[in-house]
Amino acid sequence: MTAEHEDTGEVALITGASRGIGYGIAEALVARGDRVVITGRNEEALREAVERLGADRAIGVPGKAHDEAHQAHAVKRAMEAFGRVDHLVNNAGTNPVFGPLAELDLAVARKVFETNVVSALGFAQRTWAAWQKENGGTIVNIASIAGIAPSPFIGAYGVSKAAMINLTAQLAHEFAPRVRVNAIAPAVVKTRFAQALYENREAEAAAPYPLGRLGVPEDIGGAAAFLTSDAAAWLTGQTLVLDGGLFLNAGVGA
Repeated sequence: MTAEHEDTGEVALITGASRGIGYGIAEALVARGDRVVITGRNEEALREAVERLGADRAIGVPGKAHDEAHQAHAVKRAMEAFGRVDHLVNNAGTNPVFGPLAELDLAVARKVFETNVVSALGFAQRTWAAWQKENGGTIVNIASIAGIAPSPFIGAYGVSKAAMINLTAQLAHEFAPRVRVNAIAPAVVKTRFAQALYENREAEAAAPYPLGRLGVPEDIGGAAAFLTSDAAAWLTGQTLVLDGGLFLNAGVGA
């Protein structure tokens, strides 16, 4: 697959990319000729992802996104292997609990924020210091429509993604003009992570979407490829909503 594509000479670090949205993004960037460094908690899944992407185009760095030592190691491996980190995609995320905020264990809330928000800032700081401050590049943060409007039973996740959207704007302001920082806010994408939202009821879950289907990782991959390309050279601090038209239904009632 990779031999058919011209080498861009650019390198992307993508967190949480052994499967799902992260892998879809890695696949899109490899297809255009980038090399990628992907992270994930499951070493076996990460190894399999590297094999599919091509061992000459990808390396895997196992670890937990919120672990600062892992953040440092992932950036160091990227620099050692490829000598640069042009693009950072903060995709790693967690949503370990379903239920109302009124009953949420605060230890769980801290875990959600550590993984979904603080880790993204940590990776951004490290890629900035290692390469982007002097050489430029892009950052793409994977947020969610849950960060834009209330989502029943995943409130902590939604609040964390709202924070990530604001983090995107803050970093875009601070890192300009060297680095462009944008976010993608998907609706439900068919991944293992979101399986509880559509399993055994996909047609019902997709019914409110004007485009008639749920998202797939390739949808997010294409958007990330755009945001990290020169085609988006005058775009920063923005959140691109990928929702199959779902928000078109806002405010429409009987």
